[in-house]
Amino acid sequence: MAFESLSEKLQNVFKNLRNKGRLTEADVKAALKEVKMALLEADVNFKVVKQFIKSVQERAIGQDVLNSLTPGQMVIKIVNEEMVSLMGSETTEIPLKPSNEITIILMAGLQGAGKTTTCAKIAGKMKQKGRSPLLVACDVYRPAAIRQLQVNGEKQGVPVFAMGENQNPVNIAKAAVEHAVKNNMNVVILDTAGRLHVDEEMMAELQNIKAALDIDETILVVDAMTGQDAVNVAKSFDETVGLDGVILTKLDGDTRGGAALSIRAVIGKPILYVGMGEKLSDLEQFYPDRMASRILGMGDVLTLIEKAEAQIDEDKAREMTRKFKKAEFTYEDYLENMSQVKNMGNIQDLIAMIPGMGSQLKNVDLSGSEAQMKRTESIILSMTPEERANPDLMNMSRKKRIAAGAGVPISEVNALVKQFEMMKKMMKQFSGQLSGKKRSKFRMPFGF
Repeated sequence: MAFESLSEKLQNVFKNLRNKGRLTEADVKAALKEVKMALLEADVNFKVVKQFIKSVQERAIGQDVLNSLTPGQMVIKIVNEEMVSLMGSETTEIPLKPSNEITIILMAGLQGAGKTTTCAKIAGKMKQKGRSPLLVACDVYRPAAIRQLQVNGEKQGVPVFAMGENQNPVNIAKAAVEHAVKNNMNVVILDTAGRLHVDEEMMAELQNIKAALDIDETILVVDAMTGQDAVNVAKSFDETVGLDGVILTKLDGDTRGGAALSIRAVIGKPILYVGMGEKLSDLEQFYPDRMASRILGMGDVLTLIEKAEAQIDEDKAREMTRKFKKAEFTYEDYLENMSQVKNMGNIQDLIAMIPGMGSQLKNVDLSGSEAQMKRTESIILSMTPEERANPDLMNMSRKKRIAAGAGVPISEVNALVKQFEMMKKMMKQFSGQLSGKKRSKFRMPFGF
């Protein structure tokens, strides 16, 4: 889980601050020394950490903080504000030209960072914004790179321009723009070749493409799990080619978070998006304030709501609310509900977005929840369509058949039936609270 190690250490520091009540300058300095160690262990750039601690300390040892009624909370607030500032303060979008003009985006990065997949993810984002994107296969060196882009483009419903492997990437890029003009496409995304490490040949190719075309945005894709190496790579690309922004991939697997906390401060360029999984939908807009809240264990309710909104159709939510009120909820609805929750992402990450829940459940293994959802899904799929639509049909003989079909003990079927009936009663009881778009979605029962 992203920032898990850093988050846990910082929360322990803040817990001690809150418990002290009144604080002295020595208390603050001791706490910030622990914060400094936590950041360094998270692989945050040393110079960045030094400046960060200096900024926090200058603000935190002022008399207005130490003499306040809640000095511990004031220090935490300052840490949060400085962390937001460190990561860029404001959310940065990829700027797009008017829809009747073409925006050309050059995507760069080393092999293994997930650049080709990220290109398809960005194309999907552009399509959601009402744009007409074109993916361009400029990586003519890596085996199957073109095919990978074509497969991902097909999944996103985005066309891919390719001329094969024995072509000059500059010529491919120029031909792609001409193709976009003729076919009324307004966002061209160039998937360029990567290397195993930064070298002159790769940089020269990128420079040649930028010299041949009027590139609007040059975006670097870096692997967050490489920590300071990611920062060094970003610095090299920016100095040689010039960057407009960065996308961090594999942030869901980076428990430290050094790259996310260092890149903006080191190269002065914004983080645009973060990759939080392998699905083509697993690309999140980077919000510095929300990321700081996650790191400090304060949750991220806004992102959680947005994930729910993205997965739950408003009309379906309204229909589900109506069913709850009339106690017409079926196993088919239960199955649909579980599917929507699974599409929102990893359960552990979702729960961590709820304020206070991450720290409470830090030692709880929730991997079993994913497995239980699969078993529940298997049980429901072993029912006949009539049984799924009419829960009242359930009896012992049907339960035995369903258990055999799902390959589970009958006790699990009984448990699901009991849970389902309890949920129906609960939803009917609280149906009066189901009002408003976000609330109607958010009150839907999670299927685990």
